[in-house]
Amino acid sequence: MLQLKLLLLLLFTTTTTTFTFSHAHNITRILADHPDFSTFNHYLTATHLADEINRRTTITVCALSNAAMSDILASHPSINTIKNVLSLHVLLDYFGAKKLHQITNGTALAATMFQATGSAPGSAGFVNITDLKGGKVGFGAEDNGGNLDAVFVKSVAEKPYNISVIQISKALTSDVAMAPAPGPSEVNLTGIMSAHGCKEFADALIANGEALNTYQDNAEGGLTVFCPLDDAFKAFFPKYKNLSKSDKTSFLEFLAVPVYQSLSMLKSNNGVMNTLATDGAKKFDFTVQNEGEEVTLKTKIDTVKITGTLIDEQPLAIYTTDKVLMPKELFKGAAAPTPAPAPAPEKAANAPKGSKRAPSTEAADSPADSPDDDPADQTADDNAGVKAGAARFLALGLSLCLGLLLL
Repeated sequence: MLQLKLLLLLLFTTTTTTFTFSHAHNITRILADHPDFSTFNHYLTATHLADEINRRTTITVCALSNAAMSDILASHPSINTIKNVLSLHVLLDYFGAKKLHQITNGTALAATMFQATGSAPGSAGFVNITDLKGGKVGFGAEDNGGNLDAVFVKSVAEKPYNISVIQISKALTSDVAMAPAPGPSEVNLTGIMSAHGCKEFADALIANGEALNTYQDNAEGGLTVFCPLDDAFKAFFPKYKNLSKSDKTSFLEFLAVPVYQSLSMLKSNNGVMNTLATDGAKKFDFTVQNEGEEVTLKTKIDTVKITGTLIDEQPLAIYTTDKVLMPKELFKGAAAPTPAPAPAPEKAANAPKGSKRAPSTEAADSPADSPDDDPADQTADDNAGVKAGAARFLALGLSLCLGLLLL
C-alpha cells in the first residue's frame, strides 16, 4: 500500500510539473532562432509586447519578415504607433497550421491584442481569417473594408493550444492602428495620477513647476514614477510642508527614475537605482528589492511596496506605492534614533573628601567588588587594628606602673 501511494504521488508530481512547463513560452527566444524575423522580434521587445505575449496562455503571433517590417517603418512612425500595428498581429486565440485549414464555415473573426487595449473603436481591433481556394489562408484587418491583405506563409513554431507563431506575407493594413498615437510628452501625467488614487501627490507636483517640467522633459526618453497613494501622502504632508522650496523639488524628483522600467524589469533588476534628483554628491538613490511577485523600494529611512500600475507603456510607467519613500538626504531625523550613550561615571577626585563613590551596576554584579574585597575597606580595617593594638599596649603599661607603686 505504501509503495502504491508513493507511485501515485510520483505520477501526480510529474504530471503537474509537465503541465506547468507546457504553458511556459518566451516569444523572444522562439524568434531568436529565425534571423529573418529579427526586426519584428526587436520591436516586440521595444514596445513591451513581448512581456504581454509571454503572460498569455493562448495566443497566436503573426510574425512579419524583415522586409515586411521595412514597409511599416518607412513612414517613421512613433514607437506607440508601431506598438498598435504590431498588437494587431497578435491574436487572442490559438491558430496552428492545421486549424487554419479547418476553420468552421471557412472564416473566423479573431480578437487581437490591439482590441484588448481599448484603443480600437468598434471592430477595428479584429482580424478576419478566411480559408481560401487552393489551400491558401487570407488575413485582413476588419476595418479594412474586408480586404485580405496577407496570406499564411508557414508555421514557425507551435505548442498546441498554448502558443502558435506563424508567418504572414505582409503587414495588415488598418487606418486606426496606423494613426499617429500620442507621444508620452503629450500624456497628462498628473491627470493619470489624479484619476487613479494619487491626486494629493499630483497636486504637489502641479504646484512645483520645476519638478513637473523635469518629469515632462524626461517622459519622451523614458520615465518611471513611484506615486504614493492619497492616504499615504496625506499622512506625510506635514513633513513635506516643512521642507524648503528647493528640497520640495528634490523630493518630488526623487520619486521618479529617468528610464523606463516595466514591472517585469523591476522584478528581475535588483539593486541601487538613481533618480531625477541624483546630482553628483547628492545621491538621492534607493534600492529595488523583490520577493516573488512583490517589489519593494528601500532607503535608510523606510521601505515601501509597489501596490499597483497606473500605466506601463514604453517609455512611460507609473506605479502606486503604499507609503511615501523618503530619501536619507532630506529626512535623516526620520530614521530610528540612535540610543544616547550612558553618562560617564564621575571621577573619584570629584567626590567629597571622606565619601565613597557608589559602585556601578556592573561593578556591583562582580564578585571582585564585594565589600570584603574592597581595598578601601581593607585599609580602614588595618588602621583600626593598629589603633586598637596601641590602646592595649598603653593600658598594659599603665597597669604595670600602678602595680609597682602599690608594692
